[in-house]
Amino acid sequence: MSDTCSTITEHNKPHHVTCVVHELLPVFSQPEVVRIVFDCWRHLRERCGMRLYGYVIMEEHLHFLAQAERLDICLGGFREQTAGRIVKYLEEQRLERFLKRFPTVEGGRKYCFWQEPWETESISGSAMMCKTLDYIHVNPIKRGYVDRAEQWRYSSARNYAGESGVFGIDRWEDEADV
Repeated sequence: MSDTCSTITEHNKPHHVTCVVHELLPVFSQPEVVRIVFDCWRHLRERCGMRLYGYVIMEEHLHFLAQAERLDICLGGFREQTAGRIVKYLEEQRLERFLKRFPTVEGGRKYCFWQEPWETESISGSAMMCKTLDYIHVNPIKRGYVDRAEQWRYSSARNYAGESGVFGIDRWEDEADV
C-alpha cells in the first residue's frame, strides 16, 4: 500500500482502500455501525459518482475497492461522515467501552475514530483487480470465521458468487478494463 487518501493522484483508476478503527476496536461487530458505512457508501455513489467494486467489513477494519473522478474528496467525505455518525451512535447507545478508548482532539470535544493513515493502492489492470478482490474476500477465512468467503455477511464475495449480497456493488467486469 502506498498512498494516504489525501495523496491519490490517479483519480480515474480504481483504488484499494484500507481503513482501520483506532486501537483496533471491534465497532463493526455492531450491525447498526455497519449500516452507517453502507449509508455513507450509498451517499458517495449518488453524490460523487463513486463506483464500489468490492468490500469486506471485519470487526475493526474494512477494505474496499472504489473509483471516482475525485476519489480523494470522496474518501474525505467518507472519513468524516462515518466517524461522526458512528461516534454519535456509540454515544447514544452509551457504549463507553469503545468511546473511552478513542483519543480526543480539540480540547476533548471530538473523538479520533479512524487510525491514521488510511492506506490506498492504485489498481492497474484486470489481474491486479482480481488479486485484490481475492485478498480482501479471504480476510474472514484467514481469521477462521468462515470456510468460504461468500459465507461472510459483510463482504462483496456474495455478490461475485452470484448470491444476494447485503450491499450492492459495481461489478468490475461491467466496467472498462482498468
